[in-house]
Amino acid sequence: MKTRVLVTGAAGFIGSHVADSCLELGFEVVATDDLSGGFIENVSQAAEFVQGDLRDAGFARGLWERGPFRYVYHLGAYAAEGLSHFIRRYNYETNLLASINLINLAVNHKVESFVFASSIAVYGKNQVPMTEDLAPMPEDPYGISKYAVELDLRAAHDMFGLNHVIFRPHNVYGERQNIADKYRNVIGIFMNQVLSGAPMSIFGDGMQTRAFSYISDVAPIIARAPLVSEAKNQVFNIGADTPYTVLQLAEEIADAFGVKASIQHLPARNEVVHAFSDHSKCCRVFGEQPPVELHEGIARMAAWVKSRGPSRPVEFKNIEVREKLPPSWA
Repeated sequence: MKTRVLVTGAAGFIGSHVADSCLELGFEVVATDDLSGGFIENVSQAAEFVQGDLRDAGFARGLWERGPFRYVYHLGAYAAEGLSHFIRRYNYETNLLASINLINLAVNHKVESFVFASSIAVYGKNQVPMTEDLAPMPEDPYGISKYAVELDLRAAHDMFGLNHVIFRPHNVYGERQNIADKYRNVIGIFMNQVLSGAPMSIFGDGMQTRAFSYISDVAPIIARAPLVSEAKNQVFNIGADTPYTVLQLAEEIADAFGVKASIQHLPARNEVVHAFSDHSKCCRVFGEQPPVELHEGIARMAAWVKSRGPSRPVEFKNIEVREKLPPSWA
């Protein structure tokens, strides 16, 4: 009998790739998503798709009525770090309360492993490179919600024996990323702006540094996590090692589209300036593999974006706090 697994956020970017990797491992995949930021075309026809909102405890319970799951991969979230200051209730309902609904069910149905996609946003302004032994000090509601789920998973393990694996990815990019979301995913935003003939918008001077992680360096490892005994109940940074400035990123993207970089500087946001992490623990446990370098990854994603054309940026309709909201988001 095939191993049956649940993948949440499976119509989204990372979630759809994790679902594909699970299928490649021979798992039977039930994929769920509310389609608020994902697209049904991202879901493999080899998976069973169930649309619904995990904030609804009744919907979440109904997923188990279709049969048991051996593993749960929870990638359903709204990962707009900067915007999370202004959508606090939505952030906590979507990223925290929905997760608790799943954790309750995983405990009650004796799921063998709960794999959770957290974020390096939990670290806040800690020293770089960020390592798993640093004390998390998240600076925004998004990071707070992710760390709260991490803590709840540890408590669920201590109380009920629920095993988990936590990943802290960062700035993942590649094919299937939603380039219409103007609040997150800087690479998708830049590519959409270039295709639309608009300048790339940079908050501040562009000297912020990030390490950008190509999707194929991340998704297969997340899928394999329950099969690696040494990963049980551990936290792993996952992604690329080499940091780049946002200005360097803009130049790489312009080069991939064969244009001169056109940049519009906007007022700086309240955000972590330097954010990249150490991945030695992940490499030790899951094995080292040569990463897809930024130039190659950008070229691959650019080819996919060109084949689809530009997308009209989607406005978030339910801003809860307007004080200090960046003018470009107002």
